[in-house]
Amino acid sequence: MKPLAPPSSPHGHEGSSTGQLMLQVVLACVPGTAALCFFFGNGVLINLVWLCVLAVMLEALMLALRKKPVLFHLQDYSAVVTAVLLAVALPPTAPWWLGLWGTFFAVVVAKHLYGGLGSNPFNPSMVGYAALLVAFPAQMTRWLLPAGLSHDLPGLATSFALFFDHDVLTGIDAYTGATPLDKFRQNHAQLVDEFWKSSGVMGHWSGIGWEWVNSGFLVGGCYLLYKKIINWHIPLSFLLAIAVLSALFYDGGSSQSHGSPLMHLFAGATMLGAFFIATDPVTAATTERGKLVYGALIGSLVFVIRAFGTYPDGVAFAVLIGNLAAPLIDRCTQPRSFGHE
Repeated sequence: MKPLAPPSSPHGHEGSSTGQLMLQVVLACVPGTAALCFFFGNGVLINLVWLCVLAVMLEALMLALRKKPVLFHLQDYSAVVTAVLLAVALPPTAPWWLGLWGTFFAVVVAKHLYGGLGSNPFNPSMVGYAALLVAFPAQMTRWLLPAGLSHDLPGLATSFALFFDHDVLTGIDAYTGATPLDKFRQNHAQLVDEFWKSSGVMGHWSGIGWEWVNSGFLVGGCYLLYKKIINWHIPLSFLLAIAVLSALFYDGGSSQSHGSPLMHLFAGATMLGAFFIATDPVTAATTERGKLVYGALIGSLVFVIRAFGTYPDGVAFAVLIGNLAAPLIDRCTQPRSFGHE
């Protein structure tokens, strides 16, 4: 009698390693990062290189202190992804010590003090960003004027001078200005539509920068969806929540308006948060219904913080609150067990 062949495993197997998936995430960041570099200059690249070096060094140090195989764990590239996401959120004028503290909070405090990759309850890059925003608000809100709104961007020498914190030598006030969300919060005297038109912000789709940056991260997010690295549930519910709430509170452009859906979708860190931050598999909800609730919660909090809170953009704080609620969301949205009513 011919022996029966052993049954095949019912589980699917993903051919990509953690390191390969992380590199795909870095690749998906390229369009948005390229737009940042084009409109905001060399400081973006300086931040990227500096934070990646810091993140790898701190990751190796913590792995050695925890007696883990350093080279093996460095190959998951999770530290590089954390550095990239934090670097693109920092102002291009950030001095070297700002990136150092942010990376320390992200890699050491938010990741390794909780047990390393897979054990951290909060998104590391957003922990680093939120810590910097609370501790150093002046440096964190000092953005360059986009290339389309200023006569010229700082050159490479000036960018390095800013990186080494030489503000007096570079005349930083000639280059910096409020972001669109900062300006919008300060606008109380004129109609919103007139404000956008006069400032050039969202009045057209060329030369302003922020809508192109968000469009770049939207393209990268679609790439992650195409490669099935992330699912659609969190980004869709995140963006729908912002769009619906901003539409409900938008009165057509009066001085009391909280901004149109288009403005909220393509200003600040909306697309970066929807596709790259909120979808972190370690800190996000895991059930299908839970992901929808989780994304909607974060999107709603982003709008509430923008419209009624102190900070002009609330992506970091909204994501951290969502991380805190993720275990409860998963518990309340468990799917029905097979064979049960």
